[in-house]
Amino acid sequence: MDSGKQITFPLMMSVGAAVIGSLQFGYNTGVINAPQKVIGNFINETWFDRYHEPITKSSLKAVWSIAVSIFSVGGIFGSFSVGLFVNRLGRRNSMLMANILAFIAATLMGFSKMAKSWEMLIVGRFVVGLYSGLSTGFVPMYVSEVSPTALRGALGTLHQLGIVVGILVAQVFGMESVMGSDDLWPLLLGFTFIPAIIQCILLPLCPKSPRFLLINKNEENKAKTVLKKLRGTTDVSADMQEMKEESRQMMREKKVTIPELFRSPLYRQPLLIAVILQLSQQLSGINAVFYFSTDIFEKAGVEQPVYATIGAGVVNTAFTVVSLFVVERAGRRSLHMLGLLGMAGSAILMTIAVALLEQLKWMSYLSIVAIFAFVAFFEMGPGPIPWFIVAELFSQGPRPAAIAVAGFTNWTANFIVGMGFQYVEELCGAYVFIIFTVLLLLFFIFTYFKVPETKGRTFDEIAAGFRQTAVTAVEKHSPEELNSLGADSQL
Repeated sequence: MDSGKQITFPLMMSVGAAVIGSLQFGYNTGVINAPQKVIGNFINETWFDRYHEPITKSSLKAVWSIAVSIFSVGGIFGSFSVGLFVNRLGRRNSMLMANILAFIAATLMGFSKMAKSWEMLIVGRFVVGLYSGLSTGFVPMYVSEVSPTALRGALGTLHQLGIVVGILVAQVFGMESVMGSDDLWPLLLGFTFIPAIIQCILLPLCPKSPRFLLINKNEENKAKTVLKKLRGTTDVSADMQEMKEESRQMMREKKVTIPELFRSPLYRQPLLIAVILQLSQQLSGINAVFYFSTDIFEKAGVEQPVYATIGAGVVNTAFTVVSLFVVERAGRRSLHMLGLLGMAGSAILMTIAVALLEQLKWMSYLSIVAIFAFVAFFEMGPGPIPWFIVAELFSQGPRPAAIAVAGFTNWTANFIVGMGFQYVEELCGAYVFIIFTVLLLLFFIFTYFKVPETKGRTFDEIAAGFRQTAVTAVEKHSPEELNSLGADSQL
């Protein structure tokens, strides 16, 4: 077995410890869905204790909407701050430091009931959002930098697997018989401190990113030692050669700030792809399904909506595992397109099922099948691929800035869907998924014409492909600007 494909214990340990951050993100996305009524009662009781009158329906809806979506606001700030940490502290230590936020959030949410303060709950959701926003940047970056080229896609998918397992765990724990009860919901929300402790124990045992050591810190011997450990072989010359090549490009390619990323025509194509792929993930309608799944199943006439929601979580996890094995064979681009088309078909089915529910009772089963198919296709492409393809589209210089912009886009779209879906659904009724169908088809067309295949190519080969496109488009630019992209051999 060649070392490019070898999965060693240190590699799995590093990826596994990092992915706990993804698990936390998923857990906190899904945890707020099930105990909605119980937490609503708590807000009402607290309000009554303070103001001696029950909370109005509109105020309760507003407080609840803020508690759900303030998580995304935290995520927006967190994802935008990724670059501040990764280059100073390194990828691994940044993940370690972020756990401070997880502990603060767990304390705030876990003691909010005891303190009779729904404000603590909201602040806790914001802080855990900050943590999750940082994680969505740190985890894919660290994983892609410790993985061998041949396994980068498969291991990159583990970030998404962490997220969906987190969502599933949250759905199961959120059941009334487990922790979704009047007494236990603070424990359900404060549960994040357990994965945080585990990550704090495991991460110091994992190596730092070899790319960070060589390229950012110029510590060649340390990078070599780490690589030997990760690859399980003494001959790491090919990996070192690839990183040194990237390092040489970096010498020419000054560290790119976010404004520069937008200004330079040379980054325009990969940046546009990174942003649109993140939007294709969030505006596909998947969050509408997850934030309001119990609600959607209730409206579709399902007897035990909470079990159907957990069923969707299981499908979600199963298909992420499928994509893990397929992504290196089928390629990123084709899987993404398959996922988008399948989701569009499922959304049309779902619309038909919900629209005809009054006339035909059996349509409620079709709506479950449609939601399960929607979720399955999401995990084939739009779920995992946008996260790690961004790290692949950029070389080391612009990578942190690009990941920050992509994360910011993702979280902003997440926030808009979280805040707006309830209101749009009231307006459109059964036809709400038509909007998502149109968006999915537009994303499919964009992917078909604009997104390159990155399977099996080194970071440098991918960047070189964009450089060539950029060079033909910018013959009129100054040589310095071309140099800043590292376009040496291509000119």
